[in-house]
Amino acid sequence: MWIDQLVALTMAKRWEVLAVVTGIISVYLSTRENIWSWPTALVNVALYFVVFYEAKLYADMGLQVVYFALSLYGWYEWLYGGENRTELHVSRTPQTLGLRLAIIGIACAAVLGTLLARFTDAALPYIDSATTSTSLVAQWMMTRKILENWAVWAAVDVVYIAMFVFKRLYLTAGLYSVFLVLAIMGYIQWKRSLAERSLA
Repeated sequence: MWIDQLVALTMAKRWEVLAVVTGIISVYLSTRENIWSWPTALVNVALYFVVFYEAKLYADMGLQVVYFALSLYGWYEWLYGGENRTELHVSRTPQTLGLRLAIIGIACAAVLGTLLARFTDAALPYIDSATTSTSLVAQWMMTRKILENWAVWAAVDVVYIAMFVFKRLYLTAGLYSVFLVLAIMGYIQWKRSLAERSLA
């Protein structure tokens, strides 16, 4: 019996290790505005779907399905979402859009958290839902190359680190620590890119 449990644990950790590696590669490529960030993101979210299912973090598991779709969308937008179907460039968040995104994120977190608390055995329904909703907002902002996506990611990464430590997903907590550093790097890099285009 214990051998079967050890084998299952080893297999689960293998998926987590692969997810960590592809996640770091994908986000690093995003900080460099490299289009290959999207194909690596597709592999990453598929792996994390399995990891989160086994950890009973269902909101984050479901989030991977949405990330998959957003990664396909982001891939297309970065190539053709600019003026006259050209490459998309970094921009800032208009104030009205920022307000709408905040309202959407809060409302989705409240609804999803309530559903998970009532109808599933989710481990941390409201925290899981808040990070999920905020991540969706940040990911959509990234698909549109909006600079402030990195600030949103940095904030949510801090919460994710604590949640994954609590769930003993230490490799994933380490990954999100790296993501936090990459979010800061991404903000600096994209801000520089925006400034350079403004001067051009």
